[in-house]
Amino acid sequence: MPHLTGTALSVQDHPERNVIRVQLGQNTVLHGMTAEQSAELESHLAVVDCQKGDFLLDQGVYEMEQYFILDGILKRVVSNPEGKEMILRFTDERDMETSYAAWRLGTRTPYSIVCVTKARVAKLPMPEWVRFLEEHRELKQSFEYAVMKEMSEIMAHTITLHLLDAPGRVKRFLRKHPELFDRIPKKELASYLNLSAETLSRLKARGKI
Repeated sequence: MPHLTGTALSVQDHPERNVIRVQLGQNTVLHGMTAEQSAELESHLAVVDCQKGDFLLDQGVYEMEQYFILDGILKRVVSNPEGKEMILRFTDERDMETSYAAWRLGTRTPYSIVCVTKARVAKLPMPEWVRFLEEHRELKQSFEYAVMKEMSEIMAHTITLHLLDAPGRVKRFLRKHPELFDRIPKKELASYLNLSAETLSRLKARGKI
């Protein structure tokens, strides 16, 4: 299991810090922050470049971090003791990944977070993120709304796997995430949609999607 091996740099020490600050300002959770809030959060962040297949977070641990995606695509994956995996969601630039609900409940992480492509993330330990949220209540409200929306979307996707046929599942993904269809390896996307890679290719070839 390839874990994160990239060197962590502070935003201030990073050679691309100006670009990173712009990217953080475009994040769906962080875009409304004041300059003072951004500077305060920046002091807690570490920026890491990740390789495809790197694990940012392991399922079943108590040590958690908050991730803001600057480049690349991540996936949230749950696996059973026999090693069978289910992909719960994909997420890309301007979005975030978290295990905030597990932290609040005092439970182990219920899933892993893995890099689907090369990626760059800004991260901080969950205790520091929680303290930051407690000091900035409006941000906490918008962040918790985003977490609930993620959970709702995962539930809707899981229901979709049972209710829609193969073309319907693919069409729904294209409607919800058109920007990701050509960026996610087809084997990964097929797994997410509970299809074989061959079925996905066949549907595309026949113009069914």
